Amino acid sequence: MVRDAEITDVQTCVVNGNFDWTLVRVYTDAGIVGIGEAILGERVADIAADTIELLRGENPLNVSRLTELLYRRLSYTGGNAGGVTAAISGVEIALFDLTGKLLEIPIHQLLGGKFREDVCVYVDSHAGAHLRSAELNDESVFSPTAYADAAEAVVEDGFDAMKFDLDAAEQFQEDVWNRHLNTHAVSQKANIVKAVTERVGDQADVAFDCHWSYGTDSAIRLARSIEDYDVWFLEDPCPPENAVVPAAVTTATETPICTGESLYRASGFLELITSQSVDIVQPDPPKCGGLRETRRIAELADLYEIPLALHNVASPIGTLACVHVAAACSNFLALEYHAREVEWWGDLIGGNPIDGKAIPVPDAPGLGVDLDLDVVESHLSDGETLFDEM
Repeated sequence: MVRDAEITDVQTCVVNGNFDWTLVRVYTDAGIVGIGEAILGERVADIAADTIELLRGENPLNVSRLTELLYRRLSYTGGNAGGVTAAISGVEIALFDLTGKLLEIPIHQLLGGKFREDVCVYVDSHAGAHLRSAELNDESVFSPTAYADAAEAVVEDGFDAMKFDLDAAEQFQEDVWNRHLNTHAVSQKANIVKAVTERVGDQADVAFDCHWSYGTDSAIRLARSIEDYDVWFLEDPCPPENAVVPAAVTTATETPICTGESLYRASGFLELITSQSVDIVQPDPPKCGGLRETRRIAELADLYEIPLALHNVASPIGTLACVHVAAACSNFLALEYHAREVEWWGDLIGGNPIDGKAIPVPDAPGLGVDLDLDVVESHLSDGETLFDEM
């Protein structure tokens, strides 16, 4: 156990997966390194690496104080939202990993301990083909049958929860800007929901994502059109920033409404939760502010009996960070897994952490995993260089 260490460096590199995975390492004079992840891309990596100017010489055990230091000193560049908050999220996760390693305890104990031994995952499946392999000009990929076939394949892989993009074929609309769904478009989407839910039956929970695409009226009509089907939740049918808008949709339908991946820090969720404008909250830990902020969001939601789902498009590093905070939140529902088509995803940490349809909560120090730097190096984005080993 080491209690007296100093931060010596912060380094980043971007891995080219199905998304850009921004990996963060915080180095110490004790020879122990913490690993984190932020989303998305080169600007976030640059901001995260630059935090060394504020963190050099600090004791990494002071995670909350150091994270707050970064927010306050970087607030003029957008420290409460956007790329700055995503970068701070990655550094904070690395600090938690480092603290766990120094104290020889898992992150979930730093967050108050675990409520569960396994964290349920659901598979993001895009449409009738994976997001990066879909031919976007091929309408057959977006047919109800293609969606249903993809859902059946997820069940055959052993999963019992999944999500599909219900807005995936928007390029075929006449006007992609006005957030309006005509009667035909609503019917088409309802047919997709019908096909998928009837195909999987009671074998799996199925959610559908709309990526904030629709105005209030269209979102309400869509949500009402799928009330007769067994929908786990409808994610982001409308923009969430003005809580009045999701509130109108939530109160107008029996379909459970979920939102939150585009919001930042607990303050960004405050009105949404306190006005009970949503049925499920969905922060993204490597983006919304890190593990401490996610825990604050979860506790606020718990006061209103609102469950917590975690959005996640990360590598196994960000995913395991989500697992630790999910284990420590009583109202946790499910964690997104968005890399089923990336065969080498688990190789980044020496093996896929998913066991069947869940991820066992690690009890090893910190995140409980280490990066395989050879695998990282083989999948670096163009122009990226590998971290120093120590």
